[in-house]
Amino acid sequence: MEPGVLLALAGLALVDSTSVGTLVLPLWLMLAPGRVRVGRVLLFLSTVAAAYLLLGVALALGAAQVLDPLRAALESTAGRTAQLVVGLVLLVLGLTVEPWTRAGKEARRAARAARGPGRLARWRDRARGEGPPGAVMVLAAAAVGVEAASMVPYLAAIALLVTSGVGIAPTVAVLAGYCLVMVLPALVLLAVRAALHDRLTPALARIEAWMSRNAGETTAWVLFLLGLFLVSDALPLR
Repeated sequence: MEPGVLLALAGLALVDSTSVGTLVLPLWLMLAPGRVRVGRVLLFLSTVAAAYLLLGVALALGAAQVLDPLRAALESTAGRTAQLVVGLVLLVLGLTVEPWTRAGKEARRAARAARGPGRLARWRDRARGEGPPGAVMVLAAAAVGVEAASMVPYLAAIALLVTSGVGIAPTVAVLAGYCLVMVLPALVLLAVRAALHDRLTPALARIEAWMSRNAGETTAWVLFLLGLFLVSDALPLR
């Protein structure tokens, strides 16, 4: 596999490492009062990584079966038109899925606060407290399910792997490495948190608050940039 592809995959994995499921919720679990429950955080991260890997392998295997017909379809006029439409939709979503002004962001936060805690928040409370370990796995699976519609970097990584022409075994190995890189920042923070105990809590709280505020904006940027790429690729500029 070309070094450029591996570098692009690493970059996409680092983008994925800042999502709610891979960083925000693990940070929240680390901020539980008292000594950090290392086992719960590791169980959460391993469940997220395993769910991503299984989903990625399934998508890669499916994509490999339809890649040649899909490539031929995209080269046609109708295919380029469809790609252009999808790109424009992603551009619009990137510009509208999250407010960009300070007033709009404050209004969105106020609306979310008024709705109160949702199901994911209730599962998070159970996982953070004295609930059974199964609650941690349910929370992790729910986080992956919620993010499934917006895991644009992961889908882009799968597309890179499929179009690179590597076999099934290398694809699975690279996806496993991708998932490891994806949870690596949270693992590093967990190790530091366990070593420093409560001395790191204020810094982690600030990071978690910032990530919670900006998770939607990061997704919006990814949608916008992917839409821009699809639109530019679909237009007959050459």
